[in-house]
Amino acid sequence: MAANVESMFYVRETPWHGLGTRVIEAPNSKEALIAAGLDWKVLQEPIYTSSEEPIDGYKANVRDRDRRVLGVVTDRYKIIQNEEAFAFTDELLGEGVRYETAGSLQGGKKVWLLAHMPHEYIISGERISPYLLFSNTHDGSGAVKVALTPIRVVCNNTLNLALSTAKRSWSTIHTGDIKNKMQEARNTLILAETYMDNLGREFENLRQKKMTDKQVMEYIEILLPIEDGSTPQQIRNMKRLQEDMKARYFDAPDLKDVGKNAYRFINAVSDFATHAEPLRKTANYRENLFARTMEGNPVIDKAYQMARAA
Repeated sequence: MAANVESMFYVRETPWHGLGTRVIEAPNSKEALIAAGLDWKVLQEPIYTSSEEPIDGYKANVRDRDRRVLGVVTDRYKIIQNEEAFAFTDELLGEGVRYETAGSLQGGKKVWLLAHMPHEYIISGERISPYLLFSNTHDGSGAVKVALTPIRVVCNNTLNLALSTAKRSWSTIHTGDIKNKMQEARNTLILAETYMDNLGREFENLRQKKMTDKQVMEYIEILLPIEDGSTPQQIRNMKRLQEDMKARYFDAPDLKDVGKNAYRFINAVSDFATHAEPLRKTANYRENLFARTMEGNPVIDKAYQMARAA
């Protein structure tokens, strides 16, 4: 397991991010909390100097299970416990929600859960499954985030395009009235519906944009450029990546009936960004790939902007 992954699970097939321990059936929230190793609470405790003087205005977030200090935060910081995150998602998605993956990074400092949303979509004749991703930090480094991630079922590619017409994510900081803010987050379902509707229209637009083989080759070289001053090895490496992306456009069985258009190009780039092996596999590269599920993938977004202008 990657260096920063403390605990997590996934259901049946290895997910696109490749992290975690396999379980057979998608669990409910109580089962998922245990399977993901998230059945612990965060306590807030005072901080003292070495001479036992209290440090005003700050507290330590401490995990009750092992007394691990997760972070130092201000008095204004409001904790959202792991079980509250699951309860929020249960309420949001309704009875029977099942979790595809959940886990902990960096010794409990960051946690997330991924749940399959109740509806699937048929867009341009293909099944697109929307997932709800909830992430939280216990070290004071980040906000509570909720995001929608559509997955093209036939190939398990993420299609979280940065649309100008609809948002796919929501976030809030750990201060103020957290309960009211979580109530606001229920607008995520409205955002999700709007995003999926707009995504469907955008897919249709992309299908109408024909692309020549020459355009595709040029765009791939723009996405994966060979920089001036590159060494012979760097040139070989970049050409290998270019050939990989080209093969995903020209040879992928799941794209053979799509036609030569911008939609096919976006799917090839998404397949590359989601599944291609990097030139250098760092200890945390799969965690970084998973993080882009929430934040968006710059390669896919750049390809999308290029395809729209085609």
